Formats: sequence, structure tokens, C-alpha cells
Amino acid sequence: MARVERLEEQLRSSSGNSSKPPSSDGPKRAADQKEKRAKKSQGRRPGGQPGRLKCSRALVPASEVTKFHTLKPGCCAACKRRLYGTDPNPTLHQVAHLPEITPWIEQWALHALGCPCGRTTRAELPAGVPRGAFGPSIVAVTAVLMGACRAGKRVTQSVLADLFGVEMSLGAVVGCQKLVSKALAEPVQEAVQFVQRAKVKHADETSWYQGAQRTQVWLWVAVTTAVTVFAIQTHRSAKAAQALLGKAKGTLISDRYSGYTWWPLSDRQVCWAHLMRDFTAISERAGDARRIGLALLDEGHRLFHWWHRVRDGTLSRKNFHIYTRSLQNRVRALLVQAQASADEKTARTCKNLLRVFPALWLFVDTEGVEPTNNRAERAIRHGVLWRKISLGTHSHHGSRFVERILTTVATLRQQNRNLRAFIQQACEAQLSGSESPSLLPSSAIKSQLAKAA
Repeated sequence: MARVERLEEQLRSSSGNSSKPPSSDGPKRAADQKEKRAKKSQGRRPGGQPGRLKCSRALVPASEVTKFHTLKPGCCAACKRRLYGTDPNPTLHQVAHLPEITPWIEQWALHALGCPCGRTTRAELPAGVPRGAFGPSIVAVTAVLMGACRAGKRVTQSVLADLFGVEMSLGAVVGCQKLVSKALAEPVQEAVQFVQRAKVKHADETSWYQGAQRTQVWLWVAVTTAVTVFAIQTHRSAKAAQALLGKAKGTLISDRYSGYTWWPLSDRQVCWAHLMRDFTAISERAGDARRIGLALLDEGHRLFHWWHRVRDGTLSRKNFHIYTRSLQNRVRALLVQAQASADEKTARTCKNLLRVFPALWLFVDTEGVEPTNNRAERAIRHGVLWRKISLGTHSHHGSRFVERILTTVATLRQQNRNLRAFIQQACEAQLSGSESPSLLPSSAIKSQLAKAA
């Protein structure tokens, strides 16, 4: 019977009660979730709700309009009488078009001149001129297609030819990738140091594949309000986490993975979304475990209800702190009961939760700390999709490109900065030997992010 119970639990395993991704859920699970959401529906139709502010496209200033057309009605739509005059406030209708893009080619003639001594000297390219056939603008677009759009090398090759008229070999695509990786090395290293010094950071990890044999390695991410960094490492361990996060400084928000146990519990927040999945798994078991699991789920839902009110401003943090005192005591009592459960899996899970119990409540008293690790999970999703499409990277150099371009894409999106322009600037700095652009937020961006937070 115990064996049957274990097998049935494996069949019930899904994204709602384990760490499995939602894409692994079967059609029946998806239908059940849809039905559950329908029951919770508040009767609102999809789309914009009544009373929302209208959002319409702003007109481009007249100074930026390329071509003007003036249209006047010839006669009245009712009586057909001829109309004269001019409307002082005509309705403006603008249509945007893309110009036909053709690359412009720059050519240098390098003369080789002989000397009476018998030596022939050839002129050299000036500083800042690429030694390859493609300039920083094309290299930047190639990196955007591969890094932000997750396009493969052949897809990138065809897009460059179709949209820009740039014919590029697969080897040249790889060459552009290496150039970008080298240009981004310094800005990314600076971003890593920034994250390690941050007061609050989120961390997560997922599998990756590297080499011809597709050896399993790990993609790590650390997220702050302004900067996100990625790293591909050979191990999933505490040592790997320390290589990314540095010394234990500030507050860390993560799941319960043992690789983070070196971080002090007093400065750590365990993700409540993961806890709710654990509680769901316990509630789906038989016997006393089911009762305890359902009770823990009720406490979790109550906690999130209060937290959402704190975020909305309808509940003060002081009252939230008072409310959660009794809730913490009830959760601890339930976990202590579960330690004595006949179900070994439930007892083991709750025993481990009691070990990190102080790390469940840091968000209650600390401003800027969230109860979930959603920021890191959302950030790493881009890497997961890339892994599913490309099946990883072929080499160490490819992995360095992935972690650097992922860092650049995620960070610039957080700061609402242009990705292509940044990569082009980094490549130009690499060619000329000048200072690389920074991924760190400027003072203006810092103030905007502080207001948003």
C-alpha cells in the first residue's frame, strides 16, 4: 500500500505541488487549472475594464513627419452641395512605414610601397576600424537576434539577409558572437560586483547543457531592482552560489535549496510560492498529512491576502506585523505536528521547514523584501526557453556569450535602455580601446527605480 501511495503521488506531481515547470503539465492538469480559475472568476470580461484610462498612440510631431497629405471633402454628404474653406483643426491620421534598408559599405585601400632597401611596407588600418567585414552596428543586431530573440545561427543569418540585405556566413555569425562576448566582459563583471554589494537580491538556478556530449551544467541568476546577472557553472552547489553571490552581504531571497544554507538565516527569505507547493503536495496525501496540509494552505492563503493589502496600501505594515504573530505560531504548531506524521515524506519536509523557520518571516519586518522569489524565476525563464530551443552551448566560449548577453538583456530591460545601442557602443569601445559603457544605473534611473520600488 505504501508503494502504491508513492506511485499515485508521482502521478499527481505537477507544477502546482512540486518544482516541475508548468510546461510539463498534461492536458488534464491544464483543464483542471482552467476550471479552478473559472470558479474564482469575478465575472469580469477579458480586456479593458470600465473606468480605465484610455491608452492611445501619440502623434509624431510635424517636424518628424516625412510626407504630408491634405484631404478635403468635395461636396456635402447629405445635399451634395460643393464645399469650400479650410478646417482649422483637421483630424490627423498618421501611418508609419519602414524604409528599404541597404547596408552602406566603407572601403579602405591599403597601399604597399617598396623601399630602395628592399623592404615593402603596407599601410595599416586606423584605430577603431574593424578587422572583420562587419561593423559594430551589424554585430550589435546579430547579438540582439541571438540573445534577446533566442534566434539560432541559421535563423540569424536569414534574418540579416531578408531585412538588411547583409549576407553573412555561419562562421561570421559565430565571429560576431565572440566579438560581442569580449566587448561585454568588462560591463558584466562590473554588474556582478554591483549585485554582490546589493542590499536585497534574489537567486535561482536551472540546468543547462554544454559541449558536444551535452554535459549538464547550471545556469545561475542573481536579481536586484536595477541589475540582473547570469553565470553558467559546472556545479550546482554552495561553492557555485558563492562564486555568483560573493560573501553573505545583504538579504537573499531564494528557495530552500541546500546550496544557500551558508547564508545567515537572519538575512534570508525563503520563497513562499515554493512553500505553497509543498503544502499542496502534503494536502494531497492520505491520513493526518492531508489535514495538516489543508491547514497550512489556509494559513498561506491568509498570509498572502494580508500581504496583497500591504502592497495595495490598505493595510499598514505595523498591523500586518501584529496579524502575523499568531499566524506564525499556528504554522509552527502544524509543522511540529507533521514531524510526528506516519508519512515519512511529510515528516521530512516539515522537519526541514522548521530548520529554516526564521527565514520564512523576514519580509514581515523588512522593507524591500518580498515573500516570493518570483523576480529570479521570471528572469531565468528567458534562459530556460533558450535552452529548450538550442539544447545548450557547444563550448566554453558559447557559455560565456550566453551568460553575458543574458545579463545585458535583462539589466537593460530593467532600466528601459536600448539594447542594440548599448551593444554597438560596447563594440565601438572595444575597437577604439576607449572606456566601455556601464550596465549600472545612472542617478536618474536610480531615482526612477526607487520610486517604482
